[in-house]
Amino acid sequence: MKSSWLKYLGFLGFLGFLGLFTRNIGFYGFFGFFGFFTYAKIIRDERLEENINKSARNAFIVMPFVFVISTVVVSVMNEINVYIYAFIALVILQILIFTVSLKIYEKR
Repeated sequence: MKSSWLKYLGFLGFLGFLGLFTRNIGFYGFFGFFGFFTYAKIIRDERLEENINKSARNAFIVMPFVFVISTVVVSVMNEINVYIYAFIALVILQILIFTVSLKIYEKR
C-alpha cells in the first residue's frame, strides 16, 4: 500500500519562516500547512482518494463565485488594490474549504 501524497503539502509550512526574515506577517499563515504532515502515516485507499476528490470539488466550486464577486467589486470601486486582496482571500478560502471538507469527510 502507498502512503498519501497529502503529506508533501506540509513542506509548504517552511515558507512561514520567511516571515521571520522579511518581517512580513503574511508568511506566518504558511505554518498551517504543517498540519498536512499528519497524513504521512495514513495509508492511501479508495475512500481517502474519494474524500480528497470531494474536498477538491468543494474548494473548486467556490472559486468562480468569489472570482466573479471580486471582479464586480473591483469594477464598481475602480480600485485595483481590492483585486489583490480578493485574490489572496480566494487562495486562503480554497485551502480552508479543502481542509475543513477533508476533515468532515474523514470523520464519516
